Amino acid sequence: MPLNPKIEQILEMIERAKRPPYHELTAQQARASYEKSAPILEIASAPMFSVEDLAVPVRDGSTIRTRLYQPVEPHWAQPVPALVYFHGGGFTVGSVATHDALCRMFARDAQCAVLSVDYRLAPEHKFPTAVDDAFDAFSWLHTNAAAYAIDVSRIALGGDSAGGTLATVCAVLARDAGLPVALQLLIYPGTTSHQQTESHARLADGFLLSATTIQWFFTQYLRDVDDRCDWRFAPLDGTRGAPAFGGVAPAWIAIAEYDPLSDEGAAYADKLRAAGNAVTLERYDGMIHEFFKMGGYVPGVAHAHADAAAALRAAFGIG
Repeated sequence: MPLNPKIEQILEMIERAKRPPYHELTAQQARASYEKSAPILEIASAPMFSVEDLAVPVRDGSTIRTRLYQPVEPHWAQPVPALVYFHGGGFTVGSVATHDALCRMFARDAQCAVLSVDYRLAPEHKFPTAVDDAFDAFSWLHTNAAAYAIDVSRIALGGDSAGGTLATVCAVLARDAGLPVALQLLIYPGTTSHQQTESHARLADGFLLSATTIQWFFTQYLRDVDDRCDWRFAPLDGTRGAPAFGGVAPAWIAIAEYDPLSDEGAAYADKLRAAGNAVTLERYDGMIHEFFKMGGYVPGVAHAHADAAAALRAAFGIG
């Protein structure tokens, strides 16, 4: 299908703005740019009963910020499900602030608490810090769920782009640790060690996420070329330390037709299915990378939001 007309307008506006691409900036400049631009196309922020920033301890003795969204007043006699969410941004940009509206939408529409995780970013914190922070935050919520009226048996993992990578890796780690996961909600996740798919070649430039920017992100994040082979960076085809992939949580995976990551998202769905896991793959025609955060300008995004929220409700057993 052709590009969604609203998406085409966005790409034209970006081209006219002539802003320097991330790979021409420092990581700190790129973060500031993303923080400034992230809310522009977002949906309106849904009201919550409470939004609380929490300091979560991680394995190296540090603490990381998380943000807990409670859409309704907690009742300890009726604990609610929760989504642990990891933002996108190439492991280099993004924060709980850039994904605030999206997390509020999930909390409202999936009728669950949401714990948004500010894992530490590259290049100050190289691989595998983001993975360790992500799993430590998930484990912390499992341990402390009762204190926040959260049902420990109904916790899902989710994320977009790099956050989707973290979510699917955490699903495997959770299986190995015996921690239940209701669903892995993967929004255009990165899964491959080398960007050699047909969609990467066909969509290398002109569709928001360029091949050059992808490699710039990975240069910030990875310690050396060997890290590309680590399964925690590349769950699709990473060979270093690669586990079996059977017995992980069911997956709902969203890919976009004009996203260079689309082929690897589809291939990862195939890998999970081949290992015996339940997988739903949704392809959104006419859309590009990051489209989940464009719902304030692109009406068609609402359909994808509704699909994702419905998948969460189904996994949580909410009718």
